[in-house]
Amino acid sequence: MRLSTTAARRSLPAALLAGCTAALLLQPAATATSSPAPQRHDFAGGGSTTTLPLPAGAVLAPRGTEPFELLGLGWDGPTRALADAVVRVRTRDAATGRWSGWHRLETEASDGPDDAAHGATAPLWTGRSDGVAVEVRPGPAGVPPGLRLDLVDPGRGAPSTAVRTLPAEPPVEPPSGGPTAPPSVEPPKPSSGQPTTPPSVEPPSRPTAGSAGGQAPRPGIVTRAGWGADESLRDQDFEYTGPVREVFVHHTATATDYACADAPRVIRAIYVYHVKTNGWRDIGYNFLVDRCGTVYEGRAGGVDLPVHGAHTLGFNTDSTGVAAIGTYDGDQPPGPVLDGLAALAAWKLGLTGRPADGRTQLTSGSDASRYPKGTVVDFDAVSGHRDAVATECPGAALYARLPDLRAAAAALQTG
Repeated sequence: MRLSTTAARRSLPAALLAGCTAALLLQPAATATSSPAPQRHDFAGGGSTTTLPLPAGAVLAPRGTEPFELLGLGWDGPTRALADAVVRVRTRDAATGRWSGWHRLETEASDGPDDAAHGATAPLWTGRSDGVAVEVRPGPAGVPPGLRLDLVDPGRGAPSTAVRTLPAEPPVEPPSGGPTAPPSVEPPKPSSGQPTTPPSVEPPSRPTAGSAGGQAPRPGIVTRAGWGADESLRDQDFEYTGPVREVFVHHTATATDYACADAPRVIRAIYVYHVKTNGWRDIGYNFLVDRCGTVYEGRAGGVDLPVHGAHTLGFNTDSTGVAAIGTYDGDQPPGPVLDGLAALAAWKLGLTGRPADGRTQLTSGSDASRYPKGTVVDFDAVSGHRDAVATECPGAALYARLPDLRAAAAALQTG
């Protein structure tokens, strides 16, 4: 989504996040009923959510709220309970007092775990706001039980004495006999409708230097401590998948015109929403990259291990998901973003000797993806979210650069 000049002047203006779909401006809502009482939940790391129950068939009248920077709707029913519904919101800028236009939220998930316990819309990044209005026009299934609006304040981040940044590794030295040729890609054996490698809480052994060909140096990575993750929010156990054979590229669909120093706030807000509203065990993405090319650790469990993410519905197994922070439908991704994505893909695939310009077969784990559950699908080793799920993510402009990104990542692997 290309932002207007006025919107771009706001700190991180409104745009859709994790569902990778840009906001749509609609017309004003109908007359609203009385406002429900909010419920505020403060977290040890300084962030908070404010929850407002939404009465069945009603709209939420414009009202003042505690400050927030991201919002979305959750419910207790199945993930597709609001399929074909229209959900739209408007917010009040905390600095100017001006109300935004109406923004439509995506109601059908295109990311997340294959077995989500309940549903939620894609979240909307609003910038610093202190007022909200909501309208819900239910689909054929009606209004799901427990429908509610969550307002997220990412706070200042949790203090931590842990390592905040993992430095970039020096280039990998080829063996004395010359560069190692990239290994051939062996397709996995088709399964009987199940993921190729079932998730496990047992961490696999860490790769060792020289254990696989086609390796690339690890880029510098800002750890969870570096972006202020409140570790009390997530599940304390980790979940692992098989060796990573695929990298799925996303965009967060937030503004592209932001200060890189603000990227941790966006990540913290996504984290809180994924855990508290979506009900996931942790943030869905394994990694994120800001417009300056900085790589951030996403889901906890070890950056060099195959952490089971919740980023590409049906294809979270044996893959990793990396999100470029921004909206790349019309806006071209800056060079540093592409460099960060390429470096991350080259390193992560190289840990198991997978060529970044090769191909990989994965088995669909969900009928809600582009492919029925159990279908074996042939992907580029570095693919876009839209290759697996019906979504615009990672945006047309970024998607068009994936061939260049694959070539750059492969060059890093071969030196």
